Amino acid sequence: MQIPRMADMMEGEAPEILFWVGCAGSFDQRAQKITIAFATILNKLEIKYAILGKEETCTGDPARRAGNEFLFQMMAYNNIQVLNGYGIKKIVTACPHCFNILKNEYAELGGNYEVIHHTTFLQQLIDEGKLKLKESGSFKGRRITYHDSCYLGRANNIYEAPRKVLELLDAELVEMKRCRSKGLCCGAGGAQMFKEEEKGTTRVNFERSEEAIETGANIIAAACPFCNTMLTDGVKNKEKEDVVKVMDIAELIAASME
Repeated sequence: MQIPRMADMMEGEAPEILFWVGCAGSFDQRAQKITIAFATILNKLEIKYAILGKEETCTGDPARRAGNEFLFQMMAYNNIQVLNGYGIKKIVTACPHCFNILKNEYAELGGNYEVIHHTTFLQQLIDEGKLKLKESGSFKGRRITYHDSCYLGRANNIYEAPRKVLELLDAELVEMKRCRSKGLCCGAGGAQMFKEEEKGTTRVNFERSEEAIETGANIIAAACPFCNTMLTDGVKNKEKEDVVKVMDIAELIAASME
């Protein structure tokens, strides 16, 4: 794919948005598919965007959540220098963890940007009539349940945008008992993604995946690469991977575009 990078931009040239890929979207094999799906949408709609490429480093979110404030500030200052050096104003990311920290926690260190999560961005494109889906959708007749990411939902109050995007798919949208502000975490937040869980009776992701499977949905829609990993593991634990797929909203839209 032809993915423009900030370093290759001509002097004075600025993209409409900077696509912040994030660690998962860059290095995790499953999350790379989400990155490709979102880049495919941007390319098809001829939106002028760019990525930082090798100049992008981790936002420092896991370091701060795990209590290493010094490491977080080092990483954040490094990113802010790069972003401000390019005069970046608008950032879109497919990771709620990157979204939350860039939007809410970089300002105090000198990083002031308009930060949008990719589900909100997709909803804006649909509202503007730029993004059109096929008449007989790829997901017609399928049941989809949406899992609210903690950093998207409770932390930033984004509940409607992902659902509005999913409503366009011509599928049946079913809710889990615990959803929206009462949604259950996938088990990866707060840097838990990178450590072993404490002893207990079950894993959080197993419990959440069971709730999703109980809705009878064929597809569990997620909007976070961490949630995607945790729910996929939960579905595998139930040996349901042949009948239940975990997909990001960008993948669902990319597969349904005209």
